[in-house]
Amino acid sequence: MAFILLFIIYLAFISLGLPDALLGAAWPLMYKEFAVPVSYAGIIAMIISACTIISSFQSDRLTRKFGTGKITTISVFLTAVALFGFGLSHNYYLLALFALPYGLGAGSVDASLNNYVALHYRSSHMSWLHCMWGVGASLGPYILGFALHKNLPWNDGYLIVGSIQTLLCLCLLLTLPLWKKHASGQTACKQPSTSATCSRTFGFKDLWRLPGAKAVLLTFFCYSALEHSAALWGSSYLVLHCHLDAALAAQYANRFFLGITCGRLISGFIAFKLKDASLIRWGQGLIAVALVILATTNNGQIALIGLTILGFGCAPIYPSVIHSTPANFGADKSQALIGIQMGCAYIGSTLMPPLFGLIANYCTSKVFPYFLAFFLLIMALAHESALRQVKHKLPVKH
Repeated sequence: MAFILLFIIYLAFISLGLPDALLGAAWPLMYKEFAVPVSYAGIIAMIISACTIISSFQSDRLTRKFGTGKITTISVFLTAVALFGFGLSHNYYLLALFALPYGLGAGSVDASLNNYVALHYRSSHMSWLHCMWGVGASLGPYILGFALHKNLPWNDGYLIVGSIQTLLCLCLLLTLPLWKKHASGQTACKQPSTSATCSRTFGFKDLWRLPGAKAVLLTFFCYSALEHSAALWGSSYLVLHCHLDAALAAQYANRFFLGITCGRLISGFIAFKLKDASLIRWGQGLIAVALVILATTNNGQIALIGLTILGFGCAPIYPSVIHSTPANFGADKSQALIGIQMGCAYIGSTLMPPLFGLIANYCTSKVFPYFLAFFLLIMALAHESALRQVKHKLPVKH
């Protein structure tokens, strides 16, 4: 039973990643059909991000009311509806409308599944599950490219991914009883008065007062700002500063994502030996090495190596911070806190990459590694501060 449920969770993480890169991959064709400026993709992305932040902040209340299995099923269903809506849309305003369920479906399931895995599975599984997100994010554009290669319209790429999400939704529906059995066998609440403690919903003010909570939220904000800024501007940095050919830079910019995906696969095995805090510190160390490489070279090939190392450094941080949340703050508070952590991460990923664009516009793209270094420094200090405040130098491993 536990193996089947874990397999379903792995599939759910792949489904989380599938739609994430579709908009960027399809937009060069979409904006021409909709007769809108190319910059209008930012509006769609902002709507999706805003709805994702809202649903992340509500994940604790919704998960306690409906359970992880139902929330996951409903969220995947909303995402499938949104994907079909995108695929059938021939009007920009319809696209904006379907961006609402797109974002709402992503936030709750992300927070709910992350908390479930943090409570019931080892740190290794958390890394591997986030590796599966990377697999999904890589498969999405591949499916779109396959459709275009077969001379099908971009809409069919969305419809194919929507069909995959629908099949997963049916699988989740059929396996709903497994979630209840597994949760009853491994209760998430470890307090003496189990029912009373687990039934309580923690508000933002309650969590804000927890020792270390502010620091860990800042950690998430800075990590997400760093990762998404690197993802968005890495290719441009290779072209503008390292003078790499634009086509070649676009082709190899996925080295960063490859580093994250492979890094999470590897860190899953390392997690058998190292605890969460150690994995996070090693990741931060690798990021520092990568940024030194990027800051001290204008050779495109060497910079590509730096981007790959940057991806490897990012790999263990996000899953390890999430996995350590129940141990550091209590299993009864982890769902609420992980939901807010997800929200802070999405705020960082939404606001900080455009900020670098403004900075680069008025200064130079050369500041790219220093911009990332600023967030690395704040993230490292905030994480160490969180560990000190919760009085756990090394989080307890599940």
